[in-house]
Amino acid sequence: MMPALITHAEFSKEFYLFLCPILFTIGAIGLMIRKNMIVMLMCIELMLNSVNLLLVSFGNFFGQGDAHIFVFFIVVVAAAEATVGLSIILMAFRNLRSIDVDMFKKLNN
Repeated sequence: MMPALITHAEFSKEFYLFLCPILFTIGAIGLMIRKNMIVMLMCIELMLNSVNLLLVSFGNFFGQGDAHIFVFFIVVVAAAEATVGLSIILMAFRNLRSIDVDMFKKLNN
């Protein structure tokens, strides 16, 4: 006997009000603590996506489609940011043979 598949799960706005600040805080703490540039970039993306999730959830709650359009533009800017960030990380690795943030102090000379 096959179990029934859940096709639609509905969460309350309180769930998103609880989840999004937690995700944002995890990203902010990871950005402050870690020294690996790739992990720092992933933490920035986590922070952006937590804000996007909150915008979409409130857009659905209030029945407005404006939030979805705004989130689309945020995702486009985040993709461009990730592209530029990864290219900077690649060039830093080629020059310094490390992606540790402390190694950027050598670029002052």
